Amino acid sequence: MNALNVGFIGLGAMGLPMAGHLARAGLLRAVWNRSHAKAAAFSVEHGVAAPATVAELAPLCDVIALCVPADTDVLELAREIAAHARSGTIVVDHSTVSSVTARAAQALLAEHGCAFLDAPVSGGVEGAKNGKLSVMAGGDEDMLVRIRPALDCYAAKVNLMGPVGAGQDTKAVNQVLVAGIAQAVCEGLALAERLGLDPERLLPTLGAGAAGNWFLDKRGATMLRDEFKVGFKLALLHKDLKIVRELALAAGTDRSIIEKSLADYAVLMAQGHGDDDISALIRLKRKGG
Repeated sequence: MNALNVGFIGLGAMGLPMAGHLARAGLLRAVWNRSHAKAAAFSVEHGVAAPATVAELAPLCDVIALCVPADTDVLELAREIAAHARSGTIVVDHSTVSSVTARAAQALLAEHGCAFLDAPVSGGVEGAKNGKLSVMAGGDEDMLVRIRPALDCYAAKVNLMGPVGAGQDTKAVNQVLVAGIAQAVCEGLALAERLGLDPERLLPTLGAGAAGNWFLDKRGATMLRDEFKVGFKLALLHKDLKIVRELALAAGTDRSIIEKSLADYAVLMAQGHGDDDISALIRLKRKGG
């Protein structure tokens, strides 16, 4: 394949910097966003097309990347792309949805000669901005190789996990770990506050030992300063964990962390904190649950 012509759909907190990396690499042809004003502004800044509809974007590109919030969005976009894209177009979905949705999207696109890979990402907003995301992909290996120049613009690691759906199943496991680590770090730092420990001494000490982890490093100081607008919205983790719950129910595995986190984040959402970073969980930990 010659140089890729990439379209990017979904310019949210993750998608916007990812698309920016593609534009700077000279691979981005067009962008689309449900709020067209954001796509238009991106178009002016980066000199790429911003069609008013997905139907207009689809035939311009041989690779179309998605980064959207919900399963329904992915299926709607798959139908629209399938109806208007050229045969051979590759759709790569960076959204977090269910593996059932991924396989349904693949089937919709295959009917029109288009390929599909599910490729959710991890690494947070920082990873997207720094081009250091981890991509967990599901699909055909040859297709993944063909689109690697695009993925390498914003990923530090790209792993093929298996057939379509395996990427989303891997992301589900990832989100259990994210939720559990957040539970532990927020609970521990709430205790540290109550004990009067100095954050400037505490955080590097914890980070240098067995308790060190990404969440403590990136969110420890900010949560102790009550700064909760820094990263992944807790309402989105709540959405992801509802998907994970269904997988765990079907698999028959323990759901303690999943259920606890769903309940805690539901409380925070009801209190109006849905747009806060997941580290806002410390609000509940300070109150003893």
